Amino acid sequence: MPPKAAPLITVGLPVWNAMPYLPEAMDSLLAQSYSDFEILAIDDGSTDASLEYLRSIRDSRLRVIPQANHGLTAVLNRMLNEVRSPWLARHDADDVAYPQRLARTVQQIKERPDAGMFYSLAEYYPATSVGEFRCTKGAPEEIRDLVLSGYLPAICHPSVTLNVAKVKELGGYRFNLFVEDIDLWWRMALHHEICFIPEVLVGFRQNLQSISSKNLTDQAVSGLFIQYLLLSSLRGVSPRGFDEVRPTLLRMLDSQRLRFKVCMRAFNIEMGKGDVRRAAYQAARALAASPKAFFSRLLDELSSGKKVFGGEDPALFDIHAEKLWPTQPTPISQEFQALAFATSQSRESDQ
Repeated sequence: MPPKAAPLITVGLPVWNAMPYLPEAMDSLLAQSYSDFEILAIDDGSTDASLEYLRSIRDSRLRVIPQANHGLTAVLNRMLNEVRSPWLARHDADDVAYPQRLARTVQQIKERPDAGMFYSLAEYYPATSVGEFRCTKGAPEEIRDLVLSGYLPAICHPSVTLNVAKVKELGGYRFNLFVEDIDLWWRMALHHEICFIPEVLVGFRQNLQSISSKNLTDQAVSGLFIQYLLLSSLRGVSPRGFDEVRPTLLRMLDSQRLRFKVCMRAFNIEMGKGDVRRAAYQAARALAASPKAFFSRLLDELSSGKKVFGGEDPALFDIHAEKLWPTQPTPISQEFQALAFATSQSRESDQ
């Protein structure tokens, strides 16, 4: 018999010390209503029982690759090179894929086969958590216009399915700065269609051991660096290296809003545990950290029409232009300012 053809889609699962959540993540993938797919799990040097658990699964759709620890960006790029299908659905080892995730994604792929990537809504998980991941919603051209205005799309990484060839053409994932995803989003938006699936297809778990929870300050600084790279590209000027501009980016951070984010994340983690008393304490800390951000977030939860995106007002970078672009302190053009103003009526307050 001829060898079985590669499936249309593979689920890419980075694994590093993923217990005790990994079994629930795997169960959700193996129970998908759409069954013709592969799971590519790369264990990045786990020191817990993650690799042993993966090897205990008897399902022909699962391919496990162990390696020494190299970090998430290296794992994601290896996935792009190891995958045998044209599409790669990202999934994290502590999240849950709802039963129709792959079926709905494959349906969209067949309707728009030339797209660069797809993404869906994601809600915080487990059920006692509060709200959805605040993501950018819109048509591909709206997402491109957002990027052209100097802002970054807000997209939940584990909800994304990537066109492997197009991602590799763009250079794959870059940096080990906790923001390898948003750096890919802006590059993808400028070259290919990013298509939104307006359904909740993923349960996104926040926990204190996750990379983003442990590195919120570094992640915030790195996010500014990614926006700086975008603005440099739009202006046609060469960016400086991360270490060169990091002191300036640190000065640009909104410390109150960052403290608000830390407390709100802790609030939802406690809600996920079902500890309402500790959750209320963290909510009070969030209110004290930034009343403006707190009530803005509350209004966001009550209103579905507000635009969501990542990044600061691009004009903030002009204030620090002498440090960021010392050889070319070019001000933002009038056209660029108009685009920025049109978009700046809303901003991402928390993920």
